[in-house]
Amino acid sequence: MEISAHVLNGSSEHEVRLSTAGTEQHLAVSAKAAGRGSAVNGGEFLMAALATCYCNDLYREAARLGIAINGCEVIATAQFNGVGLAAESVVYSAKVDSSAAPEQIELLLAETDRMAEVHNTLRAGCPVQRVAWHESAA
Repeated sequence: MEISAHVLNGSSEHEVRLSTAGTEQHLAVSAKAAGRGSAVNGGEFLMAALATCYCNDLYREAARLGIAINGCEVIATAQFNGVGLAAESVVYSAKVDSSAAPEQIELLLAETDRMAEVHNTLRAGCPVQRVAWHESAA
């Protein structure tokens, strides 16, 4: 399954389009006040990706494990210590609203941590490569 993001920015426009397996949606993100770039930075989006992935996967894994949950809250944080430097100390925490026993909740949290794709991508150190622009990529 291919997942992509397309950002179009100019002096009078800022558009973010996302696509998963060919299904496209728009994400409302403002441009910077000066119009040069996004008001949300990449580190914020990266932490949102971690928190969103874990949130969604909690529901998936709860269904797989037969654990009923009413809701969840996830916080992801990283330290970026300079221009061009990779994030350090990426951490996240989650709490689950459920009537399940505490050991069942801990099992769910651990299984979700093991299965979360965005987390596993960062842990594996996936290569990132710049390729030449092709109009069909838009």
